[in-house]
Amino acid sequence: MAGLKEIRTRIASVKTTRQVTSAMKMVSAAKLKKAQDAILQIRPYADKLHEILTSLSASLENVEDSVYTQERDPENVLLILVSSNRGLCGGFNTNITKKAIEVAREKYPQQLKLGNLDFMCIGKQGARQLKHRGYSVVADENELFDHLSFENVSRVAEESMKAFADRHYDRIELVYNQFKNAAVQIQAAEQFLPVTMEENAEENNFNFIYEPTKEHIIEELIPRSLKIQFYKALLDSHAAEHGARMTAMHQATDNASDLISSLTLEYNKARQASITNEILEIVSGAEALNG
Repeated sequence: MAGLKEIRTRIASVKTTRQVTSAMKMVSAAKLKKAQDAILQIRPYADKLHEILTSLSASLENVEDSVYTQERDPENVLLILVSSNRGLCGGFNTNITKKAIEVAREKYPQQLKLGNLDFMCIGKQGARQLKHRGYSVVADENELFDHLSFENVSRVAEESMKAFADRHYDRIELVYNQFKNAAVQIQAAEQFLPVTMEENAEENNFNFIYEPTKEHIIEELIPRSLKIQFYKALLDSHAAEHGARMTAMHQATDNASDLISSLTLEYNKARQASITNEILEIVSGAEALNG
């Protein structure tokens, strides 16, 4: 059995750890509220924008003429992995990295074998894990989470759109964590480019007047929709990260409390055994003197 001093030291150490995890849980809870509000506000806008785009495209025959809707054989593929810059959030980063590798191996095995599949990483943790496994990471945009705004995200989205338009890549996909609630994150892989239009979309029967033309409006909507999709993915991941960290720190705090209870019980047992031994020594000494 460990000595009393050693047990006291361990109890003090675990209490300090519990204070840290409890504080991190509170910080993540505060950040989660702000991040959750942001993603819940943008989702209706993104969905409505996609609905308008789909409705307009259903009434046109030459939507595929847009550079962003051109379907090509995916000889060169880019996977954009969205993780986090910091750890201590449970399996958040590991799970999404596994998802990205799964997409690469199962959906693009030929491109991966030929070295025609690249990764762009947004988040240091995902980049670190991919590089450790030997995958090609051609770019990272880790600073986006330091100043997460539509303007900063639009710049990265435009660079990706330009890489597709210049035929540097034939397909681009986003791999990220979707926020469901504080305890649940859904690993998602969405095609970013080329834009897929729903062929069976029903055009509404309202007599709208379009100015200047439907074609011009769609040409304006497609880039905007892509930027919104990119921004929404990062907001989703940002909220999911704080939810995962809050949950992980909550579990760590509970585990620390359980460990403190166990160590306290062990300390009391050790102290009781020590007292009992001292009493036995005193009694034995007294009997020896009397004898």
